[in-house]
Amino acid sequence: MKKHFLAIDELTRDEIFDIFALTKDLKDKTKRREEHHLLKGYSLAMIFAKPSTRTRVSFETGIFQLGGTALYLAPQDIGIGTREAVKDVARVIARYNDIIMARLFAHSDIEELAEYSDVPVVNGLTDYNHPCQIMCDAFTILEHKGTLDNLKIVYVGDGNNIAHSWINFAARVPIHLVICSPRDYQPDPDTLHRANDAGISKIELISDPIAAVTDADIVYTDVWASMGQEAEAAERKKIFMPYQLNTTLMSHAKDDALVMHCLPAHRGDEITDEVMEGKQSIVFDEAENRMHVQKAIMVKLAGKA
Repeated sequence: MKKHFLAIDELTRDEIFDIFALTKDLKDKTKRREEHHLLKGYSLAMIFAKPSTRTRVSFETGIFQLGGTALYLAPQDIGIGTREAVKDVARVIARYNDIIMARLFAHSDIEELAEYSDVPVVNGLTDYNHPCQIMCDAFTILEHKGTLDNLKIVYVGDGNNIAHSWINFAARVPIHLVICSPRDYQPDPDTLHRANDAGISKIELISDPIAAVTDADIVYTDVWASMGQEAEAAERKKIFMPYQLNTTLMSHAKDDALVMHCLPAHRGDEITDEVMEGKQSIVFDEAENRMHVQKAIMVKLAGKA
């Protein structure tokens, strides 16, 4: 693997599936309560410009299970890029710790952090992408479906960082990816162009949610207003309500279609409680797998597997 984990399309297909294989091994060991201290003595610095329940708990618990320790740095602790230059933070934190995970706003900040860090940097989320999430999502689909190849995966909602990471994944693994967003909320065209140029997957933009989910194997959604977009929430709710993941919309997908959400969910907005709690939902399986996949990524970056 490369030194850092910033985006899925920086990996090869083989590297992606190597991570999945290690994830399965580490998850099995965790379930058996079998010690796997592959990162004994390692320290993980977790830089948060954006707070998150799952990201903090999954990384902190994960590094502990690997025999290491974690240091949580809240937004007020660093003020990355405001109180102190990103490149200065990178060089200082890297001298104290073995791995850096950062959950930031600007993608340029994670790139600068990686450029100046002497230790591996893991992208815990930026406004542009969320690679750990989609790696865990893909692993979860693999667990349930036994394959990823050519599955119809439909993302319904804002063309945000989740959509971008699915597009990046489609540039490496053959899937049928449909992004269903209102016309003014579609994903970054350059990201789409690069993925289409890769020629690996069929990628479609469809604004009609019924047409999009027809015969879908996976139906995926996310919040309509991400962190930092709170002022737009009321207006977005009006625009996105036809894209709500409810039983009516799900009736157009395959009978064995699976429902996914990266969480936190705004029940009654982008997804109904009935669908979230329904038999097709694997939302909490994917939430659990964040930890297992991230453990594998850290072990790979550290060169311990």
